[in-house]
Amino acid sequence: MLQYDFEESIGYWIFSTAHVLTQTLNEQLAAHDITYRQWEVLVFLAWAGEMTQSELAAQLRIEAPTLAGVLDRMERDGWIQRHADPQDRRRKIVSPTERVEPVWAKMVACAREVRARATAGLDDETLATVRDALARVRQNLTSGGEPGQVNDPSGVDSADSRATD
Repeated sequence: MLQYDFEESIGYWIFSTAHVLTQTLNEQLAAHDITYRQWEVLVFLAWAGEMTQSELAAQLRIEAPTLAGVLDRMERDGWIQRHADPQDRRRKIVSPTERVEPVWAKMVACAREVRARATAGLDDETLATVRDALARVRQNLTSGGEPGQVNDPSGVDSADSRATD
């Protein structure tokens, strides 16, 4: 009935692998009472520095009201702060606080553990080939990207390696 050549689909391999990476990292983070969504927020802040709530929602590909609840909890726990943008008081800028450092260290440890599990049995040459191939796929699908250039940490592995190495 519904036919598709999954085994030949680069999208299938990329998305199914990303799903397992995300699920595994989420399980690791949950052991420390940290959500995957909180990890994502901090990854983007580590990657790009402070940003507005709307920019952060766009990067996370979620609606602003959904993000607001996550940010409320993170602000309550002292991990982030929000302040009005001096150029436009309607916009809120989000930045991490010093209090997030011990939590971030736990998150990084989880990400590194997942990375080690994911890359077990792969030598440096194979990993370089995988990175180069994925960079080419990304470049093929975007305009103006350079091979090997990571434009955003939207995937677990690129966020993990860029934000923690």
